Amino acid sequence: MIDQLRARRDGIKGLGYLGMDFSEEQLERYARQIILPEVGGIGQERLCRARVLVVGAGGLGSPLLLYLASAGVGTLGVVDPDVVDLSNLQRQVIHDGRGLGRPKVESAAARIAAINPDVRVECHQTKLTDVNAVDLVAGYDVIADGTDNFAARYLINDACFVARRTLVSAAILRFDGQLSTFKPYLGGGHPCYRCLFPEPPPPGSVPTCAAGGVFGALAGAIGSLQAMEVLKEILGIGDSLSGRLLLFEGLTARFRAIRFTPDPECCLCGDRSHTSEL
Repeated sequence: MIDQLRARRDGIKGLGYLGMDFSEEQLERYARQIILPEVGGIGQERLCRARVLVVGAGGLGSPLLLYLASAGVGTLGVVDPDVVDLSNLQRQVIHDGRGLGRPKVESAAARIAAINPDVRVECHQTKLTDVNAVDLVAGYDVIADGTDNFAARYLINDACFVARRTLVSAAILRFDGQLSTFKPYLGGGHPCYRCLFPEPPPPGSVPTCAAGGVFGALAGAIGSLQAMEVLKEILGIGDSLSGRLLLFEGLTARFRAIRFTPDPECCLCGDRSHTSEL
């Protein structure tokens, strides 16, 4: 396979044009992806040039960052104000005991460097706020939300709409998870997070992971699916989750997909929402 990739870097049939000057090490590292007709050399170049912002280096952000780095996404921004705590290690697999007390963004960056030194990591040890959200989001191509609170989810959604950036958002609690993609700036039937959930639930009605608990392996499952959707958006392949909410029930191993459309009364993008189970 590696010999095939070396043979003609400027025109391998079925692999696409290898426009970048891939090193021997890169050809070997990404061989299993480049050989895929849906990826090829062009796709790998897109990945290597892409900039993805991951908000939250916790349960979802951990597998998400690991797989994006392994795939060769060129620049990963990591936003998280917290430090590594012992209770994190049950599910936040990008960290380990040696990093206790270390900023999560630094711990994640060190692990990413060990996995793939080609990847540039931009650390943002800060909380996303009304003041900095749009500017941070605008510096990246795709945004991945791995936060664990509703205020952050709505803020990220709004910032992505203003900055015209694609958002891949996931959430987990106990044994269940959900995932969707939002790109309402494209119009044409693409809803935003507020079309699906117009208002956050009343305070205290939905527990946080700290209060309600979360199964560690669930974070790995949903975070990996989130990474898949981010990579699909970069590559422009497959069916986007825009307009569909993927639900996973861990205890029954059941997936469901719910369709929803833009809400014309949405306070952000002005579309209308209807839902129906597929």
